[in-house]
Amino acid sequence: MTSPDSLPFPDGFLWGAATAAHQIEGNNVNANWWEMEHRPDSPVVEPSGDAADSYHRFEEDIRILAELGLNTYRFSIEWARIEPERGFVSRAELAHYRRMIEACLAHDVEPVVTLMHFTVPRWFERDGFWRAEDAPALFARYTETVLPILDGVRYVCTINEPNIAAMLAGGENAENLVAHGLPAPDLQVADQLLAAHQASRAVLARRPEILSGWTIATQAFHATGEPGSEEMLREYGYPRDFWYLENARGDDFLGVQAYTRTFIGPDGPLPVEEDVETTLTGWEFFPEAAELGLRSAWELSGHVPLMVTENGIATGDDTRRRAYVQGSLEGIHRAISDGIDVRGFQYWSLLDNYEWASGYRPTFGLVSWDPETFERTVKPSARWYGGIARANALPIEG
Repeated sequence: MTSPDSLPFPDGFLWGAATAAHQIEGNNVNANWWEMEHRPDSPVVEPSGDAADSYHRFEEDIRILAELGLNTYRFSIEWARIEPERGFVSRAELAHYRRMIEACLAHDVEPVVTLMHFTVPRWFERDGFWRAEDAPALFARYTETVLPILDGVRYVCTINEPNIAAMLAGGENAENLVAHGLPAPDLQVADQLLAAHQASRAVLARRPEILSGWTIATQAFHATGEPGSEEMLREYGYPRDFWYLENARGDDFLGVQAYTRTFIGPDGPLPVEEDVETTLTGWEFFPEAAELGLRSAWELSGHVPLMVTENGIATGDDTRRRAYVQGSLEGIHRAISDGIDVRGFQYWSLLDNYEWASGYRPTFGLVSWDPETFERTVKPSARWYGGIARANALPIEG
C-alpha cells in the first residue's frame, strides 16, 4: 500500500538503468567507432579505451543494480564482438552475452536487450554501412545468430535511436552529438534502418514470448510562436523524430529516449538561452522531456505500449540528478494517469560512461568508478532512486 504523500506506479512497472556495450565494456576493437576514435583526424576528444571494464565486471554491475532495488537492466550486445569478420561468428562471445542474461535472471533482474546501440562491425561499415543493399538482410542474419541466447528475455530493442543513426550518417561533423542543432539525416539510411528493424522483428517473432521494438530519441521540439515557427517545427522535426514514431505502428512496444527540449524558430533550431540551467552536455535542464516524449510517441505510434528506455542527466552535482529524476517521474506519472501505457523507466546510465565524441567528461551515471582500479562507488541519487523502485511509488516532494 502506498502512502497518501506518494504517487503509485502500475503493478509490474519496470524500474531500471540502461547502458550500451561500447560505452562501458572497453576494448571493443572490432567496432567502427573504435577505428574512428584512433584515426589521426578523429573528431572525438579521447578514445574509449578500457571504458568501465564492464565486459569483465558485468556481474558486479548487475549485483549493484539489484541491491539498489532495481528490477531491470537494459544493456546492449555487441555485433562487432559476435561477428568480428563477415560471416565468422564467435561462439565464445555469444556465451559471454548469455552469461550476462543469466546473471540478470539470477538476481531477479529483467534483462532488456538491445541488439544494436550505434556501433557496428568494421567490416559492415567497410562494405557499405547502412547504405548497402544487403544491410537489412545482414542485420536479420545477426538477429538469427543471437536468437538462441535470448531465453528468459521479454523485451528486445532492435535498433537504438535510428533517428540519431541516420543523422550521424548524413551530417558533417555529426559525431558530435551534443552540438547545437541536429544534422540533416540521410534519408536512404533511414529507410534502410526501418527495413533492418522490420527484418529483425520478423526473426524475433519466431519466439512469441519476445516483445520487440526500436527506441527513438524524442526531441520535445517547441515552436517559438513567431510566424513560420510551427511550419518549421514540422519540417525540421518530421525527418528527425516524428517519422520514426509513426513507423513504430504495429510494433510490440516503443522505447522513448528523452533528455531536453529544442526551440524552433522560423529559420530552424535556436541555441539554448544563456540564462537557463544547463547540463554537462550543454542541454537545458528540462525534466518534462520524458512526459512530452511519451505523449508524442503515444499519439504518433497509434498507441503502441511505451517504455522510457533512456532518461537522465549529465551532472557533477548529484542533488541535481535527483531533482531531474524527480521531475521526470512526476511527468511520467501524469502520462500514465492520462491512460498512456508506460511499461517502465530505464535511467541513463547505470555507470558513468564513454559519451562518444565528448569522452568521459559528461557523467550520467548512478554509479561512478575509479579509472585506475575500476572500483565502483554508488552515488546517493542511486540509493534514493532504488527506494522509489522498491516502493513502486514516487514520494511527493515540495
